[in-house]
Amino acid sequence: MSSITHSVKGAAARRGSGRRLGLWILCWSLVVALGIGLGLWQWQRAADKRELLARYAEAPRLEDPVTMPPEGTRLTLHGKYLGEETLFLDNRTHDGQLGVAALTPLRGDDGRLWLVERGFMATGPRRTTPTVDTPRGPVTVFGRWQVAGETAPVFGPNREGQRLQRIALEAWPGLGGFAHAGWMHLESGPGHLEPWWTPNVLPPSRHLAYAFQWWGLALAAVVVMILGGRRLARDRHASSSGQEE
Repeated sequence: MSSITHSVKGAAARRGSGRRLGLWILCWSLVVALGIGLGLWQWQRAADKRELLARYAEAPRLEDPVTMPPEGTRLTLHGKYLGEETLFLDNRTHDGQLGVAALTPLRGDDGRLWLVERGFMATGPRRTTPTVDTPRGPVTVFGRWQVAGETAPVFGPNREGQRLQRIALEAWPGLGGFAHAGWMHLESGPGHLEPWWTPNVLPPSRHLAYAFQWWGLALAAVVVMILGGRRLARDRHASSSGQEE
């Protein structure tokens, strides 16, 4: 009877050791898969940034284009600012200062409407409505075109008074619509403020560094999984041998 009980306990111990080994491998396999996946994601982001920078380097120079300008186009626009329609992109930072970016619609000489991001204004933490001087009469302005795309989520209303959490063309519903889905970042010309916008936040090399960090984590996880798995396997074997004796 005792031998049967001994055998049953040995089988239960082996099953328990087997479950621990399986759970160990499963958990660390998930860590490995996560590291590999995040590394591939950062690798793809680096490729996307290289493509973006290449598009900006090869972007055309257009003057009052009729069709949608490509991303990064160097634009020249002729028209008049609608100064009374200026809104402000909230919570911008530049050189350690907190402020806003002025967004002023421009009515082209052909009647079409463009949105011009004119630059940064330091306001500090004050929540009073900003004010900015806007040139009157005909102007010629130069800048970079940014196509409207995916943006970060907004928690709460996008517009609060004259401030916007993010650029959204629908914030000017009474103007009849803009010529194209995007806006120009003013680089020179009347109404130009302090420039702050850049086409990319992180260079491709930074994304590559992140990719190799994630892959290094995945490799370390493989090593831990193998070493720990071997130890669990030895413990299982030792426990099984002890029960058989």
